[in-house]
Amino acid sequence: MTPTTGLPADTGPLTLRPLDPLKDAELLHGWVTHPKAAYWMMQDATLVDVERAYMEIAADEHHHALLGLHRGVPAFLMEYYDPAQRELVGLYEPQPGDIGMHFLVAPTDRPVHGFTRAVITAVMARLFEDPEVRRVVVEPDVSNTAVHALNEAVGFVPEREIVKPEKKALLSFCTRERFAAATGVAA
Repeated sequence: MTPTTGLPADTGPLTLRPLDPLKDAELLHGWVTHPKAAYWMMQDATLVDVERAYMEIAADEHHHALLGLHRGVPAFLMEYYDPAQRELVGLYEPQPGDIGMHFLVAPTDRPVHGFTRAVITAVMARLFEDPEVRRVVVEPDVSNTAVHALNEAVGFVPEREIVKPEKKALLSFCTRERFAAATGVAA
């Protein structure tokens, strides 16, 4: 597990571990089918659908999933991918060092103020641990204003709207310099 740095002191430790598609599927199923995860587009997924989706990711050399833990308890999901090979092929001109990212915070009845921002900060810090990563690319739904605000808070700059098969998305980029300037976390 890799501890993250630069998080608010009251957040507690956030760590990441490889996702186990079979052992973690039931947990993920509850997350991705929850109404708060509508933008994850798996509302009607069965447990088998979730297992299959994450087994495909586990077998894909260009797409990866990690389970995020808060104080040792599963609390968020992180996916990262090569946008030249997955998700954004043909929709923009990838640059060397680009990496795509998705994250999902588990639904909770007791939200912690600032937690989602701490999660996206931890996810970004983890991506920038790789010296080859120069820029993070995201493509959230254009109507997901909450995630646009979070993205901006960690340094993302929107470039333009794009049309993907499943949604109209806001293509946005964050360099390690913009991330460090926005968050104070060395990248």
